[in-house]
Amino acid sequence: MNGALVHESRACGDPAPKGSRSIGQMGHDSRMKSRVHPKHKTKYRVSNWAKYDQALVQRGDIPLWISEDAIASWKPAPSGGRGAQRKFSDHAIETALTLRLVFKLPLRQAEGFLRSILSLMDLNLEAPDHTTVSRRSQQLDVDLRLAAANGPIHLVVDSTGLSIVGEGEWAAAKHGGRGKRAWKKLHLGVDRSGVIVAEALTHGSADDARTALDLIDEVEGDIVSFTADAAYDTIAIYDAAAARSAKVVVPPIKTATRSRHRGTLLSARDRTIMRAKEIGRPRWKNESGYPQQAHVENTFFRYKTIIGPTLRARHPKSQEAEALIACNIVNRMITVGGPESLAIGA
Repeated sequence: MNGALVHESRACGDPAPKGSRSIGQMGHDSRMKSRVHPKHKTKYRVSNWAKYDQALVQRGDIPLWISEDAIASWKPAPSGGRGAQRKFSDHAIETALTLRLVFKLPLRQAEGFLRSILSLMDLNLEAPDHTTVSRRSQQLDVDLRLAAANGPIHLVVDSTGLSIVGEGEWAAAKHGGRGKRAWKKLHLGVDRSGVIVAEALTHGSADDARTALDLIDEVEGDIVSFTADAAYDTIAIYDAAAARSAKVVVPPIKTATRSRHRGTLLSARDRTIMRAKEIGRPRWKNESGYPQQAHVENTFFRYKTIIGPTLRARHPKSQEAEALIACNIVNRMITVGGPESLAIGA
């Protein structure tokens, strides 16, 4: 009898069949091997809990998001051109969108929320209306704000999907049936500290390795290493990393073979393939430092926990601005305070 039938039998009040086990009992069977929770998995504890706890509280502090710079540049300088002048600067529009993302508000509620904050702070400033915010977000120029780097960057790269509500899904809901949910890819390059140092938003079918080349070019300063999963095992990645004098920590694909050409730029990949075959992929990962790839996975978890797994904007340009603002929010919260984890044993 399969698990579904066992579950239905017990749901109807019948006793479980003799010899069967519930899902909870199966999860505690010491004879079963788990790949999700292996015995050798290292456990960690937060060593700065008091400071990190205060940082989590401060993340919800409203005045944190209305800085003096935003107040000073709320109204744009006269453009000198003909026609009506803009009432709000790009900084004001970005502030409204930031509050919208942090507190997960629709545009209309974000307008009212910002208006109430300005009133409580006794500022003689007007909040932009939701239509202005929606329209201006399509031409908003947002820069990725980085924390001060303590040294060379260990770049860790990966991508994740962000769902969007497209026209196909809307039309299907209107005329009946279920539409296909559209989505886009968010590519991130993070340092080992968890700070996002490069970002790109592409369509869902974009090639990860090709996009990573742009992320490498986007990073300023020295890059010590480039870490990513097997999807980035390409010659172009090795060439781009070599141009920045960076070590590549990418597991070769299972069908990888040594290059026929014995060029200098390809020798690093050939050595990786040979070493992985010699000692096995699991040992190679531990030897090369590949577990550092978890830093970008943690960043995606942090992004989707704070911002969410969807893009709220409809226009492609607005979506790009939204993703950049979201990355700035994550970086800002890391700057306010983050956990410091220490290994406590295997």
